[in-house]
Amino acid sequence: MADWSLTGSLEERAETALRFAQQQVLGLITNHPDYFPLFTEGGKWKHGKESWTNWCEGFLGGQMWIFARRFGDEAWRERAIHYSRLIEERQHDRNVHDLGFLFWSTWRRWYEIDGDPELQRRVITAGKTMGLRYNEHGKYLRSFVAPESCFIDIMMNVGIIFYAALERGDDDLLARVTNHCLTTRRYLVRGDGSTSHEGIFDVGTGEFLRQSTHQGWRDDSSWARGLTWALYGFGTAYKFSGDERFLDAAERTADFYIDRTPANGVPPNDWEEPNPVRRWESSAAAIAASGMLQLATLTKDPARATGYGTYARTILDTLLTPEFVAVDTPGWEGILRHGSYHERLGLGVDESVMWGEYFFCEALDKLLGAPAAG
Repeated sequence: MADWSLTGSLEERAETALRFAQQQVLGLITNHPDYFPLFTEGGKWKHGKESWTNWCEGFLGGQMWIFARRFGDEAWRERAIHYSRLIEERQHDRNVHDLGFLFWSTWRRWYEIDGDPELQRRVITAGKTMGLRYNEHGKYLRSFVAPESCFIDIMMNVGIIFYAALERGDDDLLARVTNHCLTTRRYLVRGDGSTSHEGIFDVGTGEFLRQSTHQGWRDDSSWARGLTWALYGFGTAYKFSGDERFLDAAERTADFYIDRTPANGVPPNDWEEPNPVRRWESSAAAIAASGMLQLATLTKDPARATGYGTYARTILDTLLTPEFVAVDTPGWEGILRHGSYHERLGLGVDESVMWGEYFFCEALDKLLGAPAAG
């Protein structure tokens, strides 16, 4: 029986957690081959609950690519290739706004390792497909829900569009993704750095109508995971564009997160909800940790850089305990406990969620010195 004791320095505990993560992912793909879960139910990946939308198929292969590169394991490389190929045709999928989640975590990581132009072509195609969601009047990329809907989540997918535009010298695509980021910054990022989940626009005129939410407490509240998508996504937009308006948005959302979150670094599902039923939303914390590690390398303020890096370590120090990592929870099939998918619909509440698994592993990989993604 492996010793999964989470003791020692932060880095030593991160190494232990990544070894444990390999065990859990291997168990998942052995018990349920070619299956792409979104969240556990009672700690089990296989169940009959609905998915709401189809957006998580890249995170499983993405974890495998992290394992393959970090540990130099050929078996993980072969598994990662297999699970990447299972989603290859999704590069043409026009039904979701999440192709960055699918292809940045898989095919982009594959390309970084192998450098094969054919691998890059899949990433670029996915980015161009994402660009087809653009509404010219409102200057935003529409969500999967409706033509008039723009989600804060889309900010975590803009990197693949920037990448496709810059690699192909496509000025029209570059304008689309830049305009989307500016529209999101104007209408979904509030003055205090909090964010709205959704913006509703007039499809014909492009007029902004109102803020809304599907997963927060109410329309004017602050859904934690949505804010972390913005924190990380605006940092990525700045990295590709050099536009300091995007750096400003990333820093303001990061500062809001730090100001409003308990000292342990793990927020509830929504900061405004009075007496929340669940204390923690660990997937938002994992995203924030990885996003702040990125932001620490992007900000021009040395004090901010130190602060973001230190705070990311605070988050990971909390997550790297048996309360969150399921090392002492017999029968639990996920890695990171206390995540939530969709509290309003009762989906994946206080469970392991696939994006939480991925961004937790990514943050640990960064903590241990992973090279920055291009």
